[in-house]
Amino acid sequence: MSATIVHNGSALRRQCDGCVQARIITALGATALLFTTPLTAAEPRGDEPLAVPRAIKQGIDFVYVDPQMSTVARRKQRPQNWLQRMFSPARASRNAPNPVFFDLARGLQQYQATWGRLPQAAIPGGAALKPGTTGNRVRLLRTRLGLPAAGGYDASVSQAVSTFQRVHGLGPADGVAGKTTIAALNRGPSYYARRIAINMERAYRLPQTGTFNRYVVVDSGAAQLTLFDRDRAVDGMRAVVGSTKTKTPMMAVLMRNAKANPYWHVPPELIRSLTAKKVKEQGVSYFKNFHYEVLSDWGANPQRVDPRTINWRTVAAKGTNVMVRQQPGPWNSMGAMKFEMPNDFGIYLHDSPHKELFAKDERHLSNGCVRLEDYRRFASWVFGAQPSLTGQPEQVLPLPRAVPIYMTYLTVQADANGVIFRPDPYGFDALAMPQMFGPANIAANDQLVPPRG
Repeated sequence: MSATIVHNGSALRRQCDGCVQARIITALGATALLFTTPLTAAEPRGDEPLAVPRAIKQGIDFVYVDPQMSTVARRKQRPQNWLQRMFSPARASRNAPNPVFFDLARGLQQYQATWGRLPQAAIPGGAALKPGTTGNRVRLLRTRLGLPAAGGYDASVSQAVSTFQRVHGLGPADGVAGKTTIAALNRGPSYYARRIAINMERAYRLPQTGTFNRYVVVDSGAAQLTLFDRDRAVDGMRAVVGSTKTKTPMMAVLMRNAKANPYWHVPPELIRSLTAKKVKEQGVSYFKNFHYEVLSDWGANPQRVDPRTINWRTVAAKGTNVMVRQQPGPWNSMGAMKFEMPNDFGIYLHDSPHKELFAKDERHLSNGCVRLEDYRRFASWVFGAQPSLTGQPEQVLPLPRAVPIYMTYLTVQADANGVIFRPDPYGFDALAMPQMFGPANIAANDQLVPPRG
């Protein structure tokens, strides 16, 4: 059983420039807690994740699964102001934070130098403001955007609103100041600076510079996977990650092997709620038609069972210890290859037969595991070449060396002009706010004036 370490973080907030905004400066984790989730070999699992325990608040808490990764979860870590150090020689040292951290730190500075310096004028709620509109609310909007107060909703306002919408993730960036845009403007820059700081805290949990030659970062916020070689992003691909009901957790684990032509082991809850229902609707021919088989139990050496001997009404009502698995093939939910990472939460990476899902912008669709857009390209990278396949079911393919997998959740992306905010589909940012800053600070600074109407 591997140790599971929960690494808690904190942040400090600093007032400056005489502005009503708060300049957010992160400081980093002070404690680390040991957490374990014992499981017996006979406990039914299936191929879907278990819920992350409530003790792990995934706003910023990060789970380190493998003891070999404990060096990145140092105990009694002293809080430090990394923003003041980000241009120091420490940035190039072997123990510097991950480059993603510095990208976000730079983005925070640029955000404060642009949006953070604008006047903090509150705009009352009301009808959408658009080109041609005039009046007091337009005057306040112009002031809030740093434009001369005199004038109507002209092209300069429309352009400034469109830019604000693009930066703050308020699509479509149509240049019309509707209710959502006005509410975002009235939140003021402190809220958004805190969101950047939260993402910096998460980025700090990524491996320090020089820790690993190669590693993988799965960003469930963006549903994206990135391959790093010597701390430089060398490739990436889209992913399908957990839905809002079955979130992909933030964790770090060593991937040690893959399985070609895997079975899909149907989770016990789905056997009760879905398999039994399908049998009622279609009869036991459902198993043959959809390439399933029934096994005696969840032990190491189960026997095949004739599905006609199972009382599926009882299964639907109470569940059962029988095991149902889907045979390998193009129909299999795991696709052609499954990349295994021993952990107590049932999380892994795998191929998918549903390639059409990767074309979607919204890819928070899985039961928690991570589906890969191009498993062949991923396999070539982690193995160093395409592995030799026999065509046999469940062919185990040990990796030449273990590959660290970091599964994080980023809702802010650094770009050349500062940052771009993304949605918070899991609500982890909202959870992290009181973790890092405390309810009192948030309540005092979250909004300039609540919009009306």
